[in-house]
Amino acid sequence: MSETDNPARAVVQSVDLCLELAATWHAWDGRPIARIIDGVPNTWTPHKALRRVTDHLVDHLHEIEALLAGASPIPDEWHGRLVTLDSDWARFTELDLAEARSRLRRLARCYVLRYETAGPQAWDAFRAEAWTLREIAEHVSGVRFYAEQVGRLDVLPECSG
Repeated sequence: MSETDNPARAVVQSVDLCLELAATWHAWDGRPIARIIDGVPNTWTPHKALRRVTDHLVDHLHEIEALLAGASPIPDEWHGRLVTLDSDWARFTELDLAEARSRLRRLARCYVLRYETAGPQAWDAFRAEAWTLREIAEHVSGVRFYAEQVGRLDVLPECSG
């Protein structure tokens, strides 16, 4: 990516990868997916992964808006990946995927449009103790981490024989 390429395009690419993985989650059998992250056990489900993707995008979009407005961001009070909500255990349907596609693609596009509006001069502007907009976009493009915890759940065809 060149210095004049909108850094938020990396967010769109990461969201596309999340949705590519989510397209396989109809195969989820309802059992928790266990991961150890930074030495801490985590439980994952498709809905939890998408909730974390969405929360992360919303959190940093709010941070960007506050920085550009010269305001202090409201701290997030989410419990993050350390909790699994009752709603996270719901089965993952075709409509859930369609809703996620609509929601996450529009949210990722908000990043691109916001960065376009701010302009390239704002992307690397020093902001005291805060990250630059470019650094925020680079960080947020790691949002695929949450979808990768569930991973690809393609069902293999049954073998006959």
